Amino acid sequence: MLTIKDLTVKFPSRFGDFSAIEGVDMTIKPGEIHGLVGESGAGKSTVGAAVIGLLQAPGYVTKGILTLGDTDLRELTPAQAHEVRGDRISMIFQDPQTSLNPLMTIEDQLVETIQAHSDASKTAARRRAVDLLEDIGIQNASQRIKAYPHQFSGGMRQRVVIALAICTDPEVIIADEPTTALDVAVQSQVLDLIQQLAKERQIAFMLITHDIGVIAQVADRVTVMRKGRVVETGATAQVLGAPKHPYTRALMDAVPPLDRKIDRFRVPAVDDTAVMQGDTAERWLLEGQQHCLTGLTLENLTVTFAGPRTSLFRKPSPYVALEDVTLTIRPGSIMGLVGESGSGKSTLAKAITGLVTPTYGAMILGDTVLPFGASRSRHHPSRQLVQMVFQDPYSSLNPRHRIGDILTEPLWFYGFVKDPAERVSLAASMLSLVGMQPDAITKYPHQFSGGQRQRIAVARALLARPRFLICDEPTSALDVSIQAEILNLLKELQARFGLTILFISHNLAVVRQMADDTAVLLNGKIEEVNTTEAVYESPQAEYTKLLLAQTPVMPKSWRQ
Repeated sequence: MLTIKDLTVKFPSRFGDFSAIEGVDMTIKPGEIHGLVGESGAGKSTVGAAVIGLLQAPGYVTKGILTLGDTDLRELTPAQAHEVRGDRISMIFQDPQTSLNPLMTIEDQLVETIQAHSDASKTAARRRAVDLLEDIGIQNASQRIKAYPHQFSGGMRQRVVIALAICTDPEVIIADEPTTALDVAVQSQVLDLIQQLAKERQIAFMLITHDIGVIAQVADRVTVMRKGRVVETGATAQVLGAPKHPYTRALMDAVPPLDRKIDRFRVPAVDDTAVMQGDTAERWLLEGQQHCLTGLTLENLTVTFAGPRTSLFRKPSPYVALEDVTLTIRPGSIMGLVGESGSGKSTLAKAITGLVTPTYGAMILGDTVLPFGASRSRHHPSRQLVQMVFQDPYSSLNPRHRIGDILTEPLWFYGFVKDPAERVSLAASMLSLVGMQPDAITKYPHQFSGGQRQRIAVARALLARPRFLICDEPTSALDVSIQAEILNLLKELQARFGLTILFISHNLAVVRQMADDTAVLLNGKIEEVNTTEAVYESPQAEYTKLLLAQTPVMPKSWRQ
């Protein structure tokens, strides 16, 4: 179906041409799911973009063969390539929120796409659109099709994106990280749908992902890439079950197991990893009584939002995001928080940090009752004692500020260090503490990889001398090797400084390795809370059992 031979893509710059991928070979047959894995920057998305003709300028294909059936994709005119793109090749992007037009209904987007690639009338196109939504598992499709993207959950939006991809009956679909931002329940549904489409419609899938568990569960074949080159390819059981290349073995070692707890995440040994130093920063943190353990207690915490207005004459029905959440996070421990999208995990984090105002309940940090929302002033002690590490470090770091400005801001805002030169010196030492080179202080966020930016985000949080740290999906967008580094960093920092951490994640394997205790949230209510080992070994709630059953895992025989 799709043949790639000796594919090379370069990006010219004033310093010379940069080879994003070089000499890539791959073949995908009808009905086959071919996984493409590798660390960030390996060239996975560049391969997909080259195939579908969406390479970002000034990137260009310098050599290689790209054929779809008997069609040479490199010889197509722009008009012919536009016709093939959509008719024969479609793409599923990582974030459905950004790949759907927020100003158009689902119906308008589907009908427009169907009509653009066929002679169907608007009535026939709408009928096909409804049928597609029903086929991919959206109930009441004839009514839901009138909705806008923001009125769907993340999983439902991804289903709509899949409907857009298959509505033209393509031969090949390139799925670029289609489940990265989804919880395990929705991820399982999307992966089942991909397998169903491959089997029933004989669609060939190029599945680009950094989740080895996903590849193990659904892929027929797998290609492993590193630094723009293919290092290993073959049947999934062959490559992952008996990897030959050291890098493939390193990736497998970095995957956290779901069935047992390990002391430390394995970091691939093929690269030099950062070494934690930063003696000055460590002494400064300890001098601030950072080692004093502080726990958090939530009592009957309830958060209610106004629901959508359905009539001019009726008040909107309230939506309960959190309901009577009672939870104790032990001082100096890590509490894992899991649950599907919309369960209230991020709302809970925002309530603790004062970004959302609870309806009632109580939050007690140590011996201090935390004021609700806007009533908590900028200079309230909890603003300094409670810090947050967000999912996307690129969005949480000001792109116009140098790293030095970003890191020294907490020092002057909280009045920790008066002398500007001393602030810069302490910030540089903190970079060393989190495994970064001190000279990073002169650079901008865009000059770093995702894992490096997340280290910088951790450093910024520590420079506020927090007692309580909230990590909201801190590694969900990172590949397994970088994820292992960041999680090891968090565990070591927590042990050194006695931090109390609320660790939010949809990756149950990661939570088992990180958390001392685990709480399971569903529809704003606590379903189960216990020690982590008790939750994973003897889950009490049916929902917990379902989450564990839906988590993609590798066969035990594949582990080294």
